[in-house]
Amino acid sequence: MSHIPADLHFAKSHEWVRLAGDGTALVGITDYAQSSLGDITFVQLPKAGATLAAGAVFGVVESVKAASDLYAPVAGTVLEVNAGLDAAPELLNRDSYGAGWMLKLRLDGTAPAGLLDAEAYARHVG
Repeated sequence: MSHIPADLHFAKSHEWVRLAGDGTALVGITDYAQSSLGDITFVQLPKAGATLAAGAVFGVVESVKAASDLYAPVAGTVLEVNAGLDAAPELLNRDSYGAGWMLKLRLDGTAPAGLLDAEAYARHVG
């Protein structure tokens, strides 16, 4: 079973979001996703300032097995991207919930909808 932190919210498309109390959030992919992909070799992320709609494609992750689109679990504006993933995309395999975060967003003010808590996500991935 993949590690599923209780303090995160999850999209059915296997992205996570860590909401901060200041109207920002971190976004990444789940341990289940990185494990399913295998060795990650490349990550394409938007630039700071990009506006994301919830559910919209925001990037691509490539592995030895496949290339997969990344979907925004929440709407917001990109404040920062994890530049460390350019040089070391394997951070997603080693620490998908920590050093492998992808985006920091300023939330658009709408409440995140349709996200799963850790228990529901665990059921989702079975």
